Amino acid sequence: MTLKLEHVTKKFGNFTAVNDLSLEIPEHAIFGFLGANGAGKTTSFRMILNLIDPTSGTITWKGKPIDYSRTDEIGYLPEERGLYPKLKVQEQIIYLAKLRGMSKQDTQRALKEWLDRFQVPQYLDKKIEELSKGNQQKIQFIASVIHNPKLLILDEPFSGLDPVNVELMKDAVKDLAKEGTSIVFSSHRMDHVEELCEHLCMMQHGKPILHGNLREIKRSFGKKNLKVQADFDVSFIEKIPGVVGAKYYSDTGLYQIENEDVSQRILEELQGKGFVRKFELDEPSLNDIFIEKAGESYE
Repeated sequence: MTLKLEHVTKKFGNFTAVNDLSLEIPEHAIFGFLGANGAGKTTSFRMILNLIDPTSGTITWKGKPIDYSRTDEIGYLPEERGLYPKLKVQEQIIYLAKLRGMSKQDTQRALKEWLDRFQVPQYLDKKIEELSKGNQQKIQFIASVIHNPKLLILDEPFSGLDPVNVELMKDAVKDLAKEGTSIVFSSHRMDHVEELCEHLCMMQHGKPILHGNLREIKRSFGKKNLKVQADFDVSFIEKIPGVVGAKYYSDTGLYQIENEDVSQRILEELQGKGFVRKFELDEPSLNDIFIEKAGESYE
């Protein structure tokens, strides 16, 4: 019952946008596509939705390709906004929901619930063009979920939102997943993927450079992060064997270490030198893993 991509490649002339992508996206999970702009995320989504054809390879959902007969089961939030600016919010959503086979009454009821949830009930009869970018984004999100899709594809859903609204939308995504929707979303923000996803695929220049279960990816990476905050100079730590990276912020040292044993060694070296305020051992972040795998960083 999963979404399956097998050896999918998409070329535009001489340019390869997606290069031999094979993935299985589990049902009822939140799956994250990570990558800088131009990594091939949006092209992959458009192929999944059958908006463009792959040059080679196959894409199936529940064992069959996605076509117009199945669009009522699918929600899509494109990265570029596609609302009619002169329409009022209610008119816009009713029109789009009717295309999905919903009645006007059901749509109005669901729309009221979503506007209340996103703390904008006053926008029901406002024109789209009168809303801020962030609030247009909320309406676009409602348009993609109003019909309770079984598969939801979100392309950069949090872009243009302030922190409060990012949290509102993250909670909505988590609740939809709990209710049984399979969700695939793209982001260039590592922290969002880290918080929401059990499974992910990192893409670079159209190629998958890492994919799988988030916990397993972190475990197999091996290296750990260590934060040390002390009332004395801790820069000697970077010379201890097994310390492979160091950064400093005022009285805090952040170290990348090869394994947990190294942290024990560091702890012993700190004894008797002064007051240690913080000694924290953490899993590597997705950004650490990406830098290692891709040889580049982005925020």
